[in-house]
Amino acid sequence: MELNPIKTEADYQAALKEVESLFNALPNTPEYDRLDLLSTLVEAYEKVHYPIEAPDPIEAILYYMDTRGLSRRDLEPCLGSRARVSEVLSRKRTLTLEMIRKLNQELGIPAEILIQSYDSVQAPA
Repeated sequence: MELNPIKTEADYQAALKEVESLFNALPNTPEYDRLDLLSTLVEAYEKVHYPIEAPDPIEAILYYMDTRGLSRRDLEPCLGSRARVSEVLSRKRTLTLEMIRKLNQELGIPAEILIQSYDSVQAPA
């Protein structure tokens, strides 16, 4: 069972092909162990060469709302009034530290996503 680091795109594609061929391996078999090791190597390569950027904070809030069946009203305890919720979701107001804490605690949105900077709409002067 010789395994080598994935260093090139060709190595990566070959590893993916082998992972696919081993996908139905049964636990506690040499094939399953090989699948486990190859998956770890593929994951390490992808982390460096195909990083997935964290989502925009507002997009993350909208995603959490959609996947959990939440309404704008459900955000009021975290963001404030109905108007404040509207301002935040329309990017007219940025998230405050207190809002970020509440969204993290109440909805479970990771703080590292919420603290990122994002584009906001500036009110006309």
